[in-house]
Amino acid sequence: MTQNDQHGHPLSGASADARDHYERALGLFRLYSGDPLAAADAAIADSPGFAMAHLLKAWLNLLGTEPAGIAAARAAHAAAQPHCRTARERGHFAAVGQLVDGRWHEAGRTLLRIGTDHPRDLLALQVGHQIDFFTGNARMLRDRIMRALAEWPPAMPGYHALLGMYAFGLEEMGDYGHAEVTGRRAVELEPRDGWAQHAVAHVLEMQGRTGDGITWMRSNPDAWSRDSFFAVHNWWHLALYHLDRGETEEVLRLFDGPIFGARSMVAMDLLDASALLWRLHLRGIAVGDRWKAVADNWQPFAAAGNYAFNDAHAVMAFIGAGRPESIAMVMEAQDRAMAGAGDNARFTRDVGRPVVLGLKAFGEGNYAGCIAAIQPVIPIASRFGGSHAQRDLLDLTMMEAALRLPDPALARAISAERRAMKPASPHARSLFERARALPVGGY
Repeated sequence: MTQNDQHGHPLSGASADARDHYERALGLFRLYSGDPLAAADAAIADSPGFAMAHLLKAWLNLLGTEPAGIAAARAAHAAAQPHCRTARERGHFAAVGQLVDGRWHEAGRTLLRIGTDHPRDLLALQVGHQIDFFTGNARMLRDRIMRALAEWPPAMPGYHALLGMYAFGLEEMGDYGHAEVTGRRAVELEPRDGWAQHAVAHVLEMQGRTGDGITWMRSNPDAWSRDSFFAVHNWWHLALYHLDRGETEEVLRLFDGPIFGARSMVAMDLLDASALLWRLHLRGIAVGDRWKAVADNWQPFAAAGNYAFNDAHAVMAFIGAGRPESIAMVMEAQDRAMAGAGDNARFTRDVGRPVVLGLKAFGEGNYAGCIAAIQPVIPIASRFGGSHAQRDLLDLTMMEAALRLPDPALARAISAERRAMKPASPHARSLFERARALPVGGY
């Protein structure tokens, strides 16, 4: 007898027990919690011909942007091929193959079609949402989910995850009020939903509401941090609020504890470690030997060249640790990426390489060179992925370069923009005052 998932989709090749393992894997994936890969493997062990279990395993290996995950995903993709029976399964098979080949945008479009035909396919929606994030597609972060919402009764399993994704898409499109209400509702439904927790954190960060942000993140941290793959990123958000307030000791305590105390080797965690230390570096705050440990863990990624956003954050660590040879390795990998096929060639060419050049120039004290490299890409920086909050590092770097050069006119312009966008932010006010203190010529 054909088994169906809890949203009514047929599951080719699955036994009842395998279906239950698969549903457990999906539930963990929705929460970014536990070990969904182990649950997917249990489904495959029970039913080797279970197409969607193989495809879920492929997705789980791809979405971490780990170089080693590509080979594992390719193997899972091949294992699924003879077992895909339905149009939905064949759609997932096609999308996995596209992402394995580095065709991020094409995979996103294929998943959009699946979500259109099967609006209750939460896996297609969630993976598509992640691809929208990795490609910086703010509109589809919102609209991919918005299109499906009408087909989801609130009592349906996983509804909280749909709301959490919608909240993040609304935030990235600047609809902060709607995003906050939606994200808070998602967390009410499921307090362990780290993605929904993070969507509200982004709203508060973008508005500079540091007090509200600290309250939001500290009210129930066990819910969103316990056994969560997404915990480090949410702790990073808490650290940003404290950093905005100038509470450096608390920032370093968070870094040494939940952010990097475990010395994670996971790319997503290393992004946060680099980004936080770089923000401290821009402020001239000594961080001791912390850069060395982060750079050590980035070192295996230096020659990967598989995702430009990772390259930039690896270079931050290599600058901080004083490793020019590692920076050169990243740039050589970028050369190979730009000469190859797949969307990362464009991610790197359009944004990733200029950002690396700008960071390198800043590290060398060449502030004019930093500005020349970074300023042109800020309007198109979404092309290499990440969120507005993550890409804000580029604005902060250019701002600090303008202050140090100095370029009073540029510093005043950028700081005025920042203060207008985040009027409640103590750091935005501080940058505005520093810029206004620079001597200027006439108007």
